[in-house]
Amino acid sequence: MFGLGWGEALALVVIALLVFGPEKLPQAASQAGRTLRQLRQMANNAKADLQANLGPEFSNFDPADLNPKTFVRKHLLEDIEKDWNSTPAATAEPVAAARPELGVGEIPPYDNEAT
Repeated sequence: MFGLGWGEALALVVIALLVFGPEKLPQAASQAGRTLRQLRQMANNAKADLQANLGPEFSNFDPADLNPKTFVRKHLLEDIEKDWNSTPAATAEPVAAARPELGVGEIPPYDNEAT
């Protein structure tokens, strides 16, 4: 959870014991839990309101898609991965075989209509 290991969690518990003391620690923990539940509920309500107000054309909208890493992976790299995985390596022709090799001093073909 949150990328914490056992050592870091134990250190946080010891620090909390030192800061709050053994008498107030249960109250502080319950208040932190309540606050976390309220924040989670507010986030879920905001997400539901956003989806309700966007209309039916955005029914599959996920706010996590707005993360730049997710956006790039989903919209840009997904097509590349599909193309890469759809062409088996054994049946793909090498690119060099499609072009004839030029001899020494030969001029490569030129296309006047190419930009």
